[in-house]
Amino acid sequence: MPDGKASISGTRPSPEDAAQRLNQARSLRPLRRKPKTLTEEPALLDVSQAGGPGGAVTGEREKRDRSAKRESATGSGGPATSDEQGALASVFDGTEASATDPETLRRAREIAARLALRRPRRDAAARRGPAGALASVPYRDGADDIDLDRTLERLAGRAIPDDDDIVVRDRVATARSVVLLVDVSGSMRGERVRTAAATVGALAAELARDNLAVVAFWSDAAVLCHLGQRIGPQALVASMLAIPARGLTNLAFPLQVAARELAQVPARDARVLLLSDCVHNAGPDPRPFAARLPRLDILLDTTGEQDRWLGGELARLGRGKLRVAGTYRDVAPALSSFFDSAAN
Repeated sequence: MPDGKASISGTRPSPEDAAQRLNQARSLRPLRRKPKTLTEEPALLDVSQAGGPGGAVTGEREKRDRSAKRESATGSGGPATSDEQGALASVFDGTEASATDPETLRRAREIAARLALRRPRRDAAARRGPAGALASVPYRDGADDIDLDRTLERLAGRAIPDDDDIVVRDRVATARSVVLLVDVSGSMRGERVRTAAATVGALAAELARDNLAVVAFWSDAAVLCHLGQRIGPQALVASMLAIPARGLTNLAFPLQVAARELAQVPARDARVLLLSDCVHNAGPDPRPFAARLPRLDILLDTTGEQDRWLGGELARLGRGKLRVAGTYRDVAPALSSFFDSAAN
């Protein structure tokens, strides 16, 4: 995925389901908060090649926002610069970034220890390929390793066997593709961003056998890890902590970035997790973009200002769940519920 400004189209589930959800999105009531209209396209930065501790998103701040107004000096919920020019810089430069915070790593380990993410169900429709795990599955062209015991069980009592009665040993891909979107806007400063970074580390450790992409966002967005890349949990935590919380919150753009990451992934294997306070104050209405995703789950940070109504709307249109986190101890049960087998 190249650096720079991006116009990103969405990935859709089945045509019938997508049409129904998009029709719902078109008939939505106006947002309860009026977000700021951006005068420039948001920038998509790619720092994934840095592999975490090797690089971070920094930039020279011109004290202006996208409306050409002077930046406000207000607190975490106020207007802030949103036109930073992203660059790679050393995390160990002694300024805004430092070595991975021990408390954040401790939280990540605690969250990971409490996670119970169910593996995806294996079935005959699962994708097969050389990278998957060996499993007994119905015969398809090209498979020649017959599971004799299972085949004899299925043939018992059948006068005329079908092709599906022949069971073979084949490699079946059961990996999920998960895009984690993490809010690092100005409203997520302090303990909020520490918990967000711990969540990234815990989920990266738990999904080591799956494909995980991590995108940090504010009014722009930065890709920390693409699907298929293998970046260690501690490296991702370090990358998260190296990004200074700043700017406005544009929820629409990271949803578009997630759709692009999942563009080549079957909908059955794809999902998006959004960690944010959902205080959308810049950019277009994010709800139509949520409706284009295969599945969208929302982990709502409630330790400060939040928009629970919008979080619920995004989860509803994304056919996912809304869970709240008032402390980092709420993260593990919330994530576990997203991957509950009843919903997969």
